Amino acid sequence: MGLRFTVLSSGSTGNATVICDGETKLLVDAGLSARRVEQLMKEREVSGDQIDAILVTHEHSDHIKGLGAIARKYDLPVYANTKTWEALDKHIGTIAEPNRRIMETGTEEYFGNIRVESYGISHDAAEPVGYCFHSGGQKLAMATDLGYMSTKVKDVIGDSDAIILEANHDIEMLRMGRYPWNIKRRILSDLGHLSNEAAGEALLDIMTARTRAVYMAHLSQNHNLMDLARLTLNSVLEDRGVSLKERNIRLMDTYFDRPTKWEELGTD
Repeated sequence: MGLRFTVLSSGSTGNATVICDGETKLLVDAGLSARRVEQLMKEREVSGDQIDAILVTHEHSDHIKGLGAIARKYDLPVYANTKTWEALDKHIGTIAEPNRRIMETGTEEYFGNIRVESYGISHDAAEPVGYCFHSGGQKLAMATDLGYMSTKVKDVIGDSDAIILEANHDIEMLRMGRYPWNIKRRILSDLGHLSNEAAGEALLDIMTARTRAVYMAHLSQNHNLMDLARLTLNSVLEDRGVSLKERNIRLMDTYFDRPTKWEELGTD
Protein backbone atom coordinates (compact mmCIF):
# COMPACT_ATOMS: atom_id res chain seq x y z
CA MET A 1 0.00 0.00 0.00
CA GLY A 2 1.27 3.47 -0.90
CA LEU A 3 0.93 6.74 0.96
CA ARG A 4 -2.61 7.54 2.08
CA PHE A 5 -3.97 10.53 3.91
CA THR A 6 -7.14 12.10 5.23
CA VAL A 7 -7.47 15.72 6.31
CA LEU A 8 -9.52 15.29 9.49
CA SER A 9 -10.19 19.00 9.92
CA SER A 10 -8.84 22.17 8.36
CA GLY A 11 -9.43 25.81 9.22
CA SER A 12 -9.14 28.35 12.00
CA THR A 13 -11.26 26.18 14.34
CA GLY A 14 -8.77 23.30 14.24
CA ASN A 15 -6.37 21.32 12.08
CA ALA A 16 -5.39 17.66 12.03
CA THR A 17 -4.30 15.22 9.32
CA VAL A 18 -3.51 11.49 9.30
CA ILE A 19 -0.87 10.12 6.92
CA CYS A 20 -0.10 6.42 6.64
CA ASP A 21 1.47 3.79 4.41
CA GLY A 22 -0.29 0.63 5.58
CA GLU A 23 2.07 0.02 8.49
CA THR A 24 2.85 3.44 9.99
CA LYS A 25 0.26 6.07 10.92
CA LEU A 26 1.22 9.66 11.68
CA LEU A 27 -0.93 12.45 13.07
CA VAL A 28 0.06 15.95 11.99
CA ASP A 29 -1.22 18.51 14.52
CA ALA A 30 -4.13 18.06 16.90
CA GLY A 31 -5.86 21.41 16.90
CA LEU A 32 -9.23 20.32 18.21
CA SER A 33 -10.21 18.78 21.53
CA ALA A 34 -8.81 15.28 22.02
CA ARG A 35 -12.35 13.92 22.00
CA ARG A 36 -13.12 15.59 18.67
CA VAL A 37 -9.88 14.37 17.08
CA GLU A 38 -10.74 10.85 18.19
CA GLN A 39 -14.26 11.18 16.72
CA LEU A 40 -12.88 12.36 13.38
CA MET A 41 -10.31 9.57 13.29
CA LYS A 42 -13.03 7.04 14.05
CA GLU A 43 -14.96 8.28 11.01
CA ARG A 44 -11.97 7.11 8.96
CA GLU A 45 -11.54 3.89 10.94
CA VAL A 46 -8.43 5.05 12.79
CA SER A 47 -8.02 4.78 16.55
CA GLY A 48 -5.57 6.63 18.76
CA ASP A 49 -3.69 3.46 19.66
CA GLN A 50 -2.85 2.98 15.97
CA ILE A 51 -1.02 6.31 15.74
CA ASP A 52 2.77 5.96 15.85
CA ALA A 53 3.73 9.62 16.36
CA ILE A 54 2.43 13.18 16.33
CA LEU A 55 4.18 15.85 14.27
CA VAL A 56 3.66 19.51 15.20
CA THR A 57 3.85 22.35 12.69
CA HIS A 58 3.67 25.22 15.22
CA GLU A 59 2.22 26.18 18.58
CA HIS A 60 -0.96 28.08 17.65
CA SER A 61 -4.04 26.72 19.40
CA ASP A 62 -5.79 25.60 16.21
CA HIS A 63 -2.91 23.14 15.76
CA ILE A 64 -2.25 21.94 19.32
CA LYS A 65 -5.51 22.16 21.31
CA GLY A 66 -5.80 18.40 21.86
CA LEU A 67 -2.11 17.56 21.53
CA GLY A 68 -1.23 17.06 25.19
CA ALA A 69 -4.30 14.99 26.02
CA ILE A 70 -3.90 12.69 23.03
CA ALA A 71 -0.16 12.23 23.57
CA ARG A 72 -0.69 11.32 27.23
CA LYS A 73 -3.69 9.04 26.63
CA TYR A 74 -1.93 6.94 24.00
CA ASP A 75 1.67 7.43 25.21
CA LEU A 76 2.70 8.89 21.86
CA PRO A 77 6.00 10.48 20.88
CA VAL A 78 5.61 14.12 19.84
CA TYR A 79 8.00 15.69 17.31
CA ALA A 80 8.71 19.41 17.07
CA ASN A 81 11.72 21.67 16.77
CA THR A 82 13.39 23.19 19.85
CA LYS A 83 11.80 26.63 19.62
CA THR A 84 8.35 25.15 19.08
CA TRP A 85 8.78 22.93 22.14
CA GLU A 86 9.69 26.00 24.19
CA ALA A 87 6.49 27.69 23.02
CA LEU A 88 4.39 24.54 23.49
CA ASP A 89 5.25 23.73 27.08
CA LYS A 90 2.92 26.25 28.73
CA HIS A 91 -0.05 25.14 26.61
CA ILE A 92 -0.11 21.34 26.49
CA GLY A 93 0.77 20.14 29.98
CA THR A 94 3.31 17.50 30.86
CA ILE A 95 4.63 15.19 28.16
CA ALA A 96 6.73 12.24 29.32
CA GLU A 97 10.40 12.96 28.68
CA PRO A 98 10.92 9.94 26.38
CA ASN A 99 8.07 11.24 24.20
CA ARG A 100 9.51 14.73 23.80
CA ARG A 101 11.27 14.30 20.47
CA ILE A 102 13.28 17.00 18.74
CA MET A 103 13.04 17.30 14.97
CA GLU A 104 14.84 20.46 13.94
CA THR A 105 13.74 22.49 10.95
CA GLY A 106 15.32 21.29 7.72
CA THR A 107 15.98 17.76 8.96
CA GLU A 108 14.47 14.40 8.08
CA GLU A 109 13.18 11.50 10.16
CA TYR A 110 12.10 8.00 9.20
CA PHE A 111 8.90 6.58 10.66
CA GLY A 112 8.86 3.03 9.42
CA ASN A 113 9.13 3.39 5.66
CA ILE A 114 7.84 6.98 5.63
CA ARG A 115 10.53 9.61 5.28
CA VAL A 116 9.38 12.94 6.71
CA GLU A 117 11.09 16.11 5.56
CA SER A 118 10.72 19.29 7.65
CA TYR A 119 11.06 22.75 6.13
CA GLY A 120 10.75 26.28 7.48
CA ILE A 121 7.84 28.55 6.58
CA SER A 122 6.94 32.21 7.13
CA HIS A 123 4.32 32.59 9.87
CA ASP A 124 3.99 34.43 13.17
CA ALA A 125 4.98 31.53 15.40
CA ALA A 126 8.18 30.57 17.21
CA GLU A 127 9.62 28.44 14.38
CA PRO A 128 6.83 27.14 12.16
CA VAL A 129 7.38 24.30 9.71
CA GLY A 130 5.73 22.38 6.94
CA TYR A 131 6.28 18.71 6.13
CA CYS A 132 6.75 16.53 3.08
CA PHE A 133 6.12 12.80 3.27
CA HIS A 134 7.90 10.29 1.04
CA SER A 135 7.25 6.55 0.68
CA GLY A 136 7.34 4.06 -2.17
CA GLY A 137 8.38 6.73 -4.66
CA GLN A 138 5.39 8.91 -3.75
CA LYS A 139 5.40 12.38 -2.21
CA LEU A 140 2.81 14.34 -0.24
CA ALA A 141 3.48 18.00 0.60
CA MET A 142 1.72 20.01 3.32
CA ALA A 143 1.94 23.80 3.03
CA THR A 144 -0.42 25.77 5.26
CA ASP A 145 -0.06 28.70 7.66
CA LEU A 146 2.45 30.64 5.63
CA GLY A 147 2.34 34.29 4.70
CA TYR A 148 4.06 33.82 1.38
CA MET A 149 5.53 31.02 -0.73
CA SER A 150 9.28 31.51 -0.93
CA THR A 151 11.44 30.05 -3.68
CA LYS A 152 13.01 27.75 -1.10
CA VAL A 153 9.62 26.40 -0.02
CA LYS A 154 8.60 25.90 -3.65
CA ASP A 155 11.77 23.91 -4.25
CA VAL A 156 11.00 21.63 -1.31
CA ILE A 157 7.32 20.97 -1.96
CA GLY A 158 7.40 20.99 -5.77
CA ASP A 159 6.97 17.85 -7.84
CA SER A 160 4.58 16.18 -5.38
CA ASP A 161 1.90 13.60 -6.12
CA ALA A 162 -0.48 15.53 -3.87
CA ILE A 163 -0.34 18.92 -2.17
CA ILE A 164 -2.31 20.15 0.83
CA LEU A 165 -2.16 23.87 0.09
CA GLU A 166 -3.46 26.82 2.06
CA ALA A 167 -6.11 28.98 0.39
CA ASN A 168 -7.06 30.93 3.49
CA HIS A 169 -8.93 34.02 2.39
CA ASP A 170 -10.35 36.13 -0.37
CA ILE A 171 -8.54 39.47 -0.11
CA GLU A 172 -11.62 41.65 -0.69
CA MET A 173 -13.76 39.64 1.74
CA LEU A 174 -11.05 40.06 4.36
CA ARG A 175 -10.66 43.78 3.75
CA MET A 176 -14.43 44.32 4.01
CA GLY A 177 -14.83 41.98 6.98
CA ARG A 178 -15.38 42.75 10.65
CA TYR A 179 -11.91 41.92 11.93
CA PRO A 180 -9.95 44.81 13.47
CA TRP A 181 -7.38 46.27 11.09
CA ASN A 182 -4.43 44.93 13.10
CA ILE A 183 -5.69 41.36 12.61
CA LYS A 184 -6.37 41.96 8.93
CA ARG A 185 -2.88 43.36 8.53
CA ARG A 186 -1.41 40.29 10.24
CA ILE A 187 -3.31 37.89 7.95
CA LEU A 188 -2.27 39.82 4.84
CA SER A 189 1.37 40.08 5.90
CA ASP A 190 4.30 37.84 5.03
CA LEU A 191 3.79 36.22 8.45
CA GLY A 192 0.10 35.55 7.91
CA HIS A 193 -1.80 33.28 5.53
CA LEU A 194 -1.94 32.62 1.79
CA SER A 195 -4.85 34.17 -0.07
CA ASN A 196 -6.70 32.35 -2.83
CA GLU A 197 -4.77 34.35 -5.39
CA ALA A 198 -1.42 33.56 -3.77
CA ALA A 199 -2.28 29.87 -3.67
CA GLY A 200 -3.01 29.93 -7.39
CA GLU A 201 0.25 31.74 -8.13
CA ALA A 202 2.16 29.20 -6.04
CA LEU A 203 0.56 26.29 -7.88
CA LEU A 204 1.97 27.56 -11.16
CA ASP A 205 5.47 26.92 -9.81
CA ILE A 206 5.03 23.75 -7.75
CA MET A 207 2.74 21.44 -9.71
CA THR A 208 4.31 19.14 -12.27
CA ALA A 209 3.29 16.27 -14.53
CA ARG A 210 3.49 14.10 -11.43
CA THR A 211 0.86 16.07 -9.48
CA ARG A 212 -2.57 14.48 -9.30
CA ALA A 213 -4.42 16.21 -6.44
CA VAL A 214 -4.40 19.61 -4.74
CA TYR A 215 -6.35 20.01 -1.50
CA MET A 216 -7.45 23.55 -0.68
CA ALA A 217 -6.86 23.90 3.05
CA HIS A 218 -7.19 26.22 6.05
CA LEU A 219 -10.04 28.23 4.51
CA SER A 220 -11.35 31.05 6.66
CA GLN A 221 -14.97 30.60 7.67
CA ASN A 222 -15.40 34.38 7.77
CA HIS A 223 -13.45 35.53 4.73
CA ASN A 224 -13.66 32.78 2.15
CA LEU A 225 -15.97 30.32 0.45
CA MET A 226 -14.95 26.97 -0.99
CA ASP A 227 -16.55 27.75 -4.36
CA LEU A 228 -14.82 31.13 -4.44
CA ALA A 229 -11.45 29.59 -3.61
CA ARG A 230 -11.92 27.03 -6.38
CA LEU A 231 -12.97 29.72 -8.88
CA THR A 232 -10.05 31.98 -7.98
CA LEU A 233 -7.40 29.27 -8.18
CA ASN A 234 -8.70 28.11 -11.54
CA SER A 235 -8.88 31.70 -12.82
CA VAL A 236 -5.29 32.45 -11.83
CA LEU A 237 -4.12 29.31 -13.61
CA GLU A 238 -6.25 29.83 -16.70
CA ASP A 239 -4.96 33.40 -17.05
CA ARG A 240 -1.55 31.78 -17.50
CA GLY A 241 -2.87 29.23 -19.97
CA VAL A 242 -2.93 26.36 -17.47
CA SER A 243 -5.89 24.01 -17.09
CA LEU A 244 -6.05 21.59 -14.15
CA LYS A 245 -8.56 19.48 -16.06
CA GLU A 246 -6.25 19.12 -19.03
CA ARG A 247 -3.41 18.20 -16.69
CA ASN A 248 -5.62 15.62 -14.95
CA ILE A 249 -5.19 17.34 -11.56
CA ARG A 250 -8.09 17.18 -9.12
CA LEU A 251 -8.82 20.28 -7.02
CA MET A 252 -10.20 18.96 -3.73
CA ASP A 253 -12.07 20.48 -0.78
CA THR A 254 -11.25 20.20 2.91
CA TYR A 255 -13.65 20.83 5.78
CA PHE A 256 -13.62 22.21 9.30
CA ASP A 257 -16.31 19.80 10.53
CA ARG A 258 -15.63 16.49 8.81
CA PRO A 259 -12.73 14.52 7.36
CA THR A 260 -11.92 14.12 3.70
CA LYS A 261 -12.12 10.70 2.12
CA TRP A 262 -8.90 8.73 2.10
CA GLU A 263 -6.64 9.77 -0.75
CA GLU A 264 -4.30 7.00 -1.88
CA LEU A 265 -1.38 8.18 -3.95
CA GLY A 266 -0.22 6.32 -7.01
CA THR A 267 -3.63 4.83 -7.85
CA ASP A 268 -4.57 7.04 -10.82
